[in-house]
Amino acid sequence: MAGGLKTTVVSALTDSWYTGAIWLQLLRPLAAVFRYISVIRRRRLSALQQPSVVPVIVIGNISVGGTGKTPVVLALAEALHNSGRRVGVISRGYGGSARQYPLWVSDSTDVRESGDEASMMRRTLRGPLVLDPDRSRALRAVTTQSDCDVVISDDGLQHYRLWRDIEIAVVDAARGLGNRLCLPAGPLREPPQRLEDVDYILLNGLPASQPSEQSQLADISTPQAHFTLVPQVWVNVRTGQQVSLTHLPLALHAGDDSSDGDDQKAPVVDAIAGIGHPQRFFDSVQQLGFRVRPRAFADHHVYSAADLAFARHSVLLMTEKDAVKCQRFAGDNWWYLSVKAMLPADFLQVVMGRLAAVDTQRQLT
Repeated sequence: MAGGLKTTVVSALTDSWYTGAIWLQLLRPLAAVFRYISVIRRRRLSALQQPSVVPVIVIGNISVGGTGKTPVVLALAEALHNSGRRVGVISRGYGGSARQYPLWVSDSTDVRESGDEASMMRRTLRGPLVLDPDRSRALRAVTTQSDCDVVISDDGLQHYRLWRDIEIAVVDAARGLGNRLCLPAGPLREPPQRLEDVDYILLNGLPASQPSEQSQLADISTPQAHFTLVPQVWVNVRTGQQVSLTHLPLALHAGDDSSDGDDQKAPVVDAIAGIGHPQRFFDSVQQLGFRVRPRAFADHHVYSAADLAFARHSVLLMTEKDAVKCQRFAGDNWWYLSVKAMLPADFLQVVMGRLAAVDTQRQLT
């Protein structure tokens, strides 16, 4: 009950940030204090940075909640690997509780130690994945104990003691920066002007159709491009069986007695999401041919069998991030949606060019 109440309160506050609720104006003095502290903190911690022996790419955001950073990390790591680079990834390991850090994540690492996002990344990454709340320590570990020649930090934009050669900010194209205010009056960890300092802005989602929505980042001069999360396959949470996007709804519809003979009706399914923006997942499920009974959980929610008892013997759809925490008690008909970030070619060219320049500069010093 307490967890459900917390989720409801957080969801209501988040909605207020993105709908321009008038009552948030009462929190503007606190937001001004938070903004001032964030600027001072950045200045103080940046002075403690120690240069890295290999280029470091930091992928993060300036807003609270999920924007699609982790799929971007995976897609960029794959692109760099395919170009011949040896890629290491570091992360905080949010939601995990390891006995000792740095934690080198392997296929056998318990999700309770690594956290959901790290466990999900390990399924795809070909190089080392090292977790540590102290990103600088994680960087030292991966550069001294592996042969990687480039490191990607999953999140860490505000971890200013961490060296960075390239900064990439990920923004939700639909929600933008909300009311553009810092916490607690708005969703921002840092003021919008922080985006002027990053090397590239990736917007998750297609460009807005309305001119008013398109102007959300119009005053930011940093290069920007849109990317999309493209569904790949449905994967059975318990067995790992893969089913095509079109086959699963057809198979479920064939055995759906609730259709009343109407072949035009999509099968009804339960869907859960414990991510920063659950509605994006629910919309995707609906677009893939289902009628959805949605249940949103807090970001990084640690699921128990009791949480999902309502779907023990029915169809339940979820994100891969949720699935890594549900595998131990999954039902036979629970499926997660595997997605992949499709990064713009222009963006990849910019990153490759910047890495080459960093490499050249290091050789000359």
